[in-house]
Amino acid sequence: MTFAEEQGPEPGAPGGGHGGYATHEVTNQAGPLAPYDASDDAALLEGLRREGAGWAEEDLRRLGRAAGSEQVQEWSDQANRHEPELRTHDRFGHRIDEVEFHPSWHHLMRTAVAEGLAGAPWADERPGAHVVRTAGGLVWGHTDAGHGCPTSMTYAAVPALRRQPELAKVYEPLLTSREYEPGLRVPTEKRGLLAGMGMTEKQGGSDVRTNTTVATPTAEEGVYTLRGHKWFTSAPMCDVFLVLAQAPGGLSCFFVPRVLPDGTRNTFRIQRLKDKLGNRSNASSEPEFDGTVAWLVGPEGQGVKTIIEMVNCTRLDCVMMSAALMRKTLVEAGHHARHRTAFGARLADQPLMRNVLADLALESEAATTLTLRLAGAADRAVRGDEKERAFRRIATAVGKYWVTKRGPAFTAEALECLGGNGYVEDSGMPRHYREAPLLSIWEGSGNVNALDVLRALGKDPATAQALFDELALAQGADGRLDAAVARLKQQLGDASPVTARRLVEQMALALQGSLLVRHAPAAVADAFCATRLGGDWGHAFGTLPSAAGLDTILERALPDEN
Repeated sequence: MTFAEEQGPEPGAPGGGHGGYATHEVTNQAGPLAPYDASDDAALLEGLRREGAGWAEEDLRRLGRAAGSEQVQEWSDQANRHEPELRTHDRFGHRIDEVEFHPSWHHLMRTAVAEGLAGAPWADERPGAHVVRTAGGLVWGHTDAGHGCPTSMTYAAVPALRRQPELAKVYEPLLTSREYEPGLRVPTEKRGLLAGMGMTEKQGGSDVRTNTTVATPTAEEGVYTLRGHKWFTSAPMCDVFLVLAQAPGGLSCFFVPRVLPDGTRNTFRIQRLKDKLGNRSNASSEPEFDGTVAWLVGPEGQGVKTIIEMVNCTRLDCVMMSAALMRKTLVEAGHHARHRTAFGARLADQPLMRNVLADLALESEAATTLTLRLAGAADRAVRGDEKERAFRRIATAVGKYWVTKRGPAFTAEALECLGGNGYVEDSGMPRHYREAPLLSIWEGSGNVNALDVLRALGKDPATAQALFDELALAQGADGRLDAAVARLKQQLGDASPVTARRLVEQMALALQGSLLVRHAPAAVADAFCATRLGGDWGHAFGTLPSAAGLDTILERALPDEN
């Protein structure tokens, strides 16, 4: 026997398989999803037009094709595999407190900023500009969630900074720029800036009124020095930060640049980076202030009032990113089911798998539709619509509570659709699964948002009126929805902290049902109302009633692949 005969066929030869081993021939695997169009989503595109932003559809489709490209999906994977590294000192021993990122992170950031996903909408006077940004986030969210943190905070910082017009005049044009320029330099010498936030401390978390960081006035009016330690400050590589600290007049908001106007480094000692469950591509840190120079934003003692507009913005982004994760994992699950055969048929043709996918599709469409309605309210509120401002005040907290709560269960179910393949890191599904819980924690946990809804109802009756006016737009169209709204009105009279979660859950489901009844195909609206409002549903995804229009729901949610 010759050596070649002993070794067997060459790779690629008949019977050779991969690497010369016939047993290793690969069959019945779905293969990668990319390239695909992340904007190929009927609920997304319809919502974009309905909320007054149809003028951006061509750009959104272009961004969707980019997000689903092989190159960008590879950037997303690399940015998470090669995590940021903290450099506290340079080689000579100088304190520098810099964070180094993989080039793929910078590619993602550069695209996000250029596409207007950071502060750009505040400089765009066209109606619908803020809706366009949210829709862009729903599409670009198919990439990496981590870099959405600095873009979100930059967006949210602008309305807060406007409480100090002198600062806004200098820095707002740079925060709304579409230029991404990494690296620490004098902010006014850069073409574009990113903003972060330093709110929470270890002893209080969401209870920011217990903050102990002290702000001491200097001889220069409006300028203070800070001393203290923050517990969870994400994206410490940003150029400027909005920070809460205790001034003589009470808890106040301050503007803190990493580099001072004279070119010296402001004291911003990064003690460590957090070792997080998910969001691994993004650096989250514990900075220490010690003589750190800061400028007052808004009056002393009104720190919470100053940052409340920031919270409205970042909470909307939590809803948006949860909806994006739902859509991304649904598309991955649908792709796998269409290309995997089991028990003599494609998974996508198996009745029970179709029920699971259709149930996930319902949840995804409800989340996307609500996200875009909230974005429309935000856009109109910015332009002076007081009714929309009241609706936004309550509905954003409701959406933040419910959609982000649904995210972890949703991504787990989508992962399970891939079976063991979904449990393997290479599939990308574990990364999405680890990401989902963050969004219900960031910008206030479930309890914080539920109690905030009660606070809004108690302080401003216009918020409840705005919510019920919205629900009334679908009155008479579905008896199950009408009954849910009637129950909600009764529950409102008995609202208390103990029942806050139940109340907010019912608000969210009624709101989603109302939107779908008005705007979605009949099969989608009927299935949602039968299950989420009518009680004809189990306790897990994939328990839609046999009468549900599964084919219609799936054809809408998962268009044919090219």
